[in-house]
Amino acid sequence: MNIVFIASEASPLAKTGGLADVVGALPRALMNAGHHVTVILPFYRRELYKNNIVATALDQSVEMWADGVQRHCPLHEVRLNGLRYLLIEQDDLFNREGVYGPAGGAYEDNLLRFVLFDRVALEVGANLGEPIDVLHCHDWQTGLIPLLLKTQYQHHANIAGAKTVYTIHNLAYQGVFPVLWLHRLGLPSHHFHLGGLEFHGQINCMKAGIAYADAITTVSPTYAREILTPEYGCQLEGFLHHHVERLSGIVNGLDVEHWDPENDVVIKENYGASNMAGKAVCKIDLQQHCGFSVAEDIPVLSIISRLADQKGIDLLISNVGRWMARGYQLAVLGSGDLHSEHVLSSLAAEHGGNMYFYRGFDEALARRIYAGSDIFLMPSRFEPCGLGQLMAMRYGTVPVVRSTGGLCDTVVDYPSGKQQGTGFHFADAHPDAFDAAVESAVDAFRNPTAWSRIRTRAVKRDSTWESSAQAYVQCYESLID
Repeated sequence: MNIVFIASEASPLAKTGGLADVVGALPRALMNAGHHVTVILPFYRRELYKNNIVATALDQSVEMWADGVQRHCPLHEVRLNGLRYLLIEQDDLFNREGVYGPAGGAYEDNLLRFVLFDRVALEVGANLGEPIDVLHCHDWQTGLIPLLLKTQYQHHANIAGAKTVYTIHNLAYQGVFPVLWLHRLGLPSHHFHLGGLEFHGQINCMKAGIAYADAITTVSPTYAREILTPEYGCQLEGFLHHHVERLSGIVNGLDVEHWDPENDVVIKENYGASNMAGKAVCKIDLQQHCGFSVAEDIPVLSIISRLADQKGIDLLISNVGRWMARGYQLAVLGSGDLHSEHVLSSLAAEHGGNMYFYRGFDEALARRIYAGSDIFLMPSRFEPCGLGQLMAMRYGTVPVVRSTGGLCDTVVDYPSGKQQGTGFHFADAHPDAFDAAVESAVDAFRNPTAWSRIRTRAVKRDSTWESSAQAYVQCYESLID
């Protein structure tokens, strides 16, 4: 099949979260399975420079009207491991400090930025030379593409017959904008109604993707069910019920070559499922880095997360005191909510010998934490899929997770199935329930035989993209057939 991905970010070119990991890995898995795949992204000049990615300017461009201005949009190309990325340049819109906005905010012209990108991406796809079978779009930034394709781009023979797949990575971010943009950007106004892109008198890009795509996917089967409920539906659960026959969940994979303790050059000593001895060395390295006492029998807990209400950081903060009183060690890496950052900094200062907090993100340190800690914490209130638990298991660090979304689908609860367990679940988003699950994990940690079995199963879990990619292939083929 000839498949085109259109997205707002992809690792390693530009990344703010899990969307980039998916768009960076899934196309490659599809390509390795024999399909022709192209990825279209904005040209983020600063992000490429920061990530040491060199793009080649092409002798091609697209002219596009947007908000009363005729824009000249040059194209650039990047090839990584055989995969082709086409990048759309518009420096005043995309050569900015952040991908979506300044720290903690969003750019006011985000709809202009991504509608322009969507339109130019469709033009680029139409001129690739061969008819496209599938256009795979992601999150609100490309939610208007299925509508634009059906209404304003049917004159392009190479894309007119393309099927659209729309993946919801996080329903909470819907791309809602004032209605005044409708005419400023030339959007199809006759589709501004309850069954289309209208949402409480405003434009909703996520809703448009749901309404007009040929297939809708989410990043885990459990999340696909959860978003049909008021608790997780973000006011779109009723609308999703109307389109449920096109909705499915396919769990994310992990780039297992990139996250591999047997070949990771950052960690202190390499190890794998057949020989876990190096993990003890990595634990000592982490304890020393964090200023902890070096002791094999002290459980090292860790969390690597965006500091936000969604991630259950308040549940973590509520439990720090009792964990410190029990003598546990805790390493925290993340940034986000300023109040959470302040509280965690204060707690780390108060419990300096047993708690460490790094504000921000450092991939090298993240790898050392995955390799050196015993128990990984993910108390998320909701988690469409999550990658942290996959990375932790890959490094033999046992996850304690709230039983929601992809956490439910990827971590097997040890108390519920001791022969298959790879981690520990808790149901209620309450500090006591979280603490009880951590205590269950610590109890298992103190049983070397049980712990070795849990940890080995976690390392051996198949987190590759191959099976997930095959599920997407089946989705594509069902649309084409």
